[in-house]
Amino acid sequence: MLVASIGRLSTKDAVLLLCDMQEKFRPNIFQFPNIVNNAARLLKASRVLAIPAILTEQYPKGLGPTVPELEAGDLTAYAKTSFTMMIDEVEKQMQALGNPKQAILCGIEAHACIACTTYDLLEKGIEVHIVADAVSSRSQTDRLFALSRLKQSGAFLTTTEAVLLQLVQDAKHPNFKEIQRLLAHPSPDTGLLSFFSAL
Repeated sequence: MLVASIGRLSTKDAVLLLCDMQEKFRPNIFQFPNIVNNAARLLKASRVLAIPAILTEQYPKGLGPTVPELEAGDLTAYAKTSFTMMIDEVEKQMQALGNPKQAILCGIEAHACIACTTYDLLEKGIEVHIVADAVSSRSQTDRLFALSRLKQSGAFLTTTEAVLLQLVQDAKHPNFKEIQRLLAHPSPDTGLLSFFSAL
């Protein structure tokens, strides 16, 4: 049973949203390699656990394709110009998936496309789990203030490892060994400690 008030994740109710992790952002986004690495682990886990994933690209003609290390080549990349992932094509995909009740959100930029996507999802009554160590901006200031603002709006802030463990919930889960392999190395520090010291 989904308990929305506490934000307990469920494989049956979730969708993974991968936002705009593209080539032109690579040199400018704070902690980009680590952000993409964590997002890639989430995508691998989603495949193991049969959680659907949706991928967008912001103006790919100018900003390039999704970076190869995300390993998302099997996904349809929905091109957009808006600062929300919730464009018509994504809305239709969500409907085709049975309108998931929870969104696990990662990508860039925290204060732009991640923020606008979160607002749209929350307004639709969808629970949003922002994976803080898989989300970033060009500026660490924008990133941290965005996370604080989105928490105020009702999104849950979490981490890559926390999401993976919440989704399996038990070492007896039939897919636990595969998920455990994704946790072999702890997530790198992506500069979030300063966020919590300011709370």
